[in-house]
Amino acid sequence: MKARALLSVHAVDGRTVVGEMRSMAPLRLIPRRGGSRALVHLVSSVTAPLGGDDLELVVRVGPGAHLDLRGVAATLALPGHRPGGSRAVVRVEVDAGGSLDYAPEPTVVTARACHEAVFRADLAAGARLRTRELLVLGRVGERPGALVSTLDVRRDGPLVRQTTRVGDPDVDGSPAGLAGMRVLGTELLCWGADVPEPVSHDWWSLVPLARGGTLATVLAPDAVTAERALARARREHPGSCDGGVTI
Repeated sequence: MKARALLSVHAVDGRTVVGEMRSMAPLRLIPRRGGSRALVHLVSSVTAPLGGDDLELVVRVGPGAHLDLRGVAATLALPGHRPGGSRAVVRVEVDAGGSLDYAPEPTVVTARACHEAVFRADLAAGARLRTRELLVLGRVGERPGALVSTLDVRRDGPLVRQTTRVGDPDVDGSPAGLAGMRVLGTELLCWGADVPEPVSHDWWSLVPLARGGTLATVLAPDAVTAERALARARREHPGSCDGGVTI
């Protein structure tokens, strides 16, 4: 299955409105009425991604517009009857003065799945971005399949390009990998001031990037614990409550 979806928002009289929206199964976009920020939920209308699926979501945030994009249920990366793995790409453009808060639900890498997830963003000067990813290695009692996840964000040059591979038991169980934990969480904050120096506690860290932005990384035994740890890390970020908006 190949599917492409598009969402664009722009600012009108101090409010953010949806300018263009195209959904294609399994990528269904559902807008909600809101205030100064637009809220859109991303809903999977069928079981996806399956092996052989190629999915792409394009998001454009206009100058001064503000978008909250949310998932409503965990994504299950599953094997399919077609040869080859699955691929899901999110491409983002945020113009000057705009912001995107993208917080999908966890991705569960099920047994025998082979999935690639890519998030690419181009940020203008003054644009803000928060993006979160929670990777869960298999369902309860299940060995995970394989997943490659890439985070690629640019603002007048690269801010971060990071590729994560999970699904190799030897690596995932080692201290150099996931130390035997079942969930890996990451959150990128390009949102106002960054932390002046790294902050770390048990199983999570918050690190400023060389060219702007702050990256939180969490290891946890389950998704709920990972979300709580990311929330604790986010509270250490100086931009976590900026301009009346709490991220």
